[in-house]
Amino acid sequence: MAADVVIESLDQEGRGVAHVDGKATFVEGALPGELVQAVTVRERPTYAVARAENIRKASASRVAPRCPHFGVCGGCTLQHAHPSLQIAAKQRALEDALARIGRVRPEIVLPPIEGPAWEYRYRARLSVRHVVKKGGVLVGFHERKSSFVADMTQCYVVPRKLSTLLPLLRTLIASLSIRDRLPQIEVAIGEVANDDGVALVYALMLRILEPLTRDDAVALAAFEDLHGVEFWLQTGGPATVVPFRKATALAYLLPEFDLRMPFAPTEFTQVNYAINRVLVRRAMALLSPRPGERVADFFCGLGNFTLPIARLGAHAVGVEGSAALVKRAQENAAANGLTDRTTFLAANLFAGTEQTIASLGRIDRALIDPPREGAVELVKELPAKDASGGLQRMVYVSCAPGTLARDASVLVHERGYRLAAAGVVNMFPHTAHVESIAVFDA
Repeated sequence: MAADVVIESLDQEGRGVAHVDGKATFVEGALPGELVQAVTVRERPTYAVARAENIRKASASRVAPRCPHFGVCGGCTLQHAHPSLQIAAKQRALEDALARIGRVRPEIVLPPIEGPAWEYRYRARLSVRHVVKKGGVLVGFHERKSSFVADMTQCYVVPRKLSTLLPLLRTLIASLSIRDRLPQIEVAIGEVANDDGVALVYALMLRILEPLTRDDAVALAAFEDLHGVEFWLQTGGPATVVPFRKATALAYLLPEFDLRMPFAPTEFTQVNYAINRVLVRRAMALLSPRPGERVADFFCGLGNFTLPIARLGAHAVGVEGSAALVKRAQENAAANGLTDRTTFLAANLFAGTEQTIASLGRIDRALIDPPREGAVELVKELPAKDASGGLQRMVYVSCAPGTLARDASVLVHERGYRLAAAGVVNMFPHTAHVESIAVFDA
């Protein structure tokens, strides 16, 4: 069924939202303010999903997508929207979630954290399929809403070198005996400071389901030498990842805090290094850790926020569920001369208890940076507002507005804190993914 509809807003998947006979209709490829001919592709009792067949009246914020694969590849959903509209939509999504789910509003809306719109993605998981009907091996992201691999020859959101390598990797893998037994390439890019600035190290982890033959190994070695990349092999879980021949130490840099952050290819780091630097700077300015204070960093990972807190003079207490990441964070603290200003411990923060919080000792400020699941069990056990001292400020870095809003409701309505400020972080340009940062004060 086709109908002309007026688009009211964007949803959290980047689809236009319209109402037809009172029913919400989510229109792929449409932007707010547009009049579009929408063709229904899925009908449900309470909503419908449609695609924009014709743009009758285009938004002033509509732009030509840069990538020829846009619309098929599922890596991006908003290349047709001007970056300013993308930011505005994410800000609205954050504020709507806080109001609707959390029943809270920030006292101050922070300016958005923005950065480069292209070549920003320093981590990527590329699928590999040998598809005879499409001419051989495909390497790329999945097609939109599909398990098929997009037929990609370039990508503008990864560094140019990696984009250039996509067709070359297709040719390489097609030449291997295990081309049908190599389903994935995970890319991790590290930074190395040198006299010319910063050089990039490309680690490409090949998920292999059968051993390499001698000819396969010769082909990989020649590719490494010719293109300046380093292959790693993964035969099972993350613990099985080993370098193929050589391994340059991967790290990312936080120059403002004079920090070098080593990491293993399998360990979590932010996808967008440029935005991460600004995010860390903003978080430190909002948290304002001071010498003599004890500051907790919950879900600390390898120390992305813990070490800047320590660098500013406070004693940083990093808490993380993964013992391996705790070990990495301790090593990073030692490598940066911050062992005396840091304490790390492993604890299950998804089952937070009063005893876990009490064991940390005095905490003056806290930073919370959970995964998409949020931190509801943790925030339920944090001390309630205490005007006489104790925990005075929390900075919460979120990758899911819904769980941030749920946790904000607990902090405000049950623990007595104020939502002093909140704003978006455009960690993933051209996608509908919303990262944000919020401040809670006693």
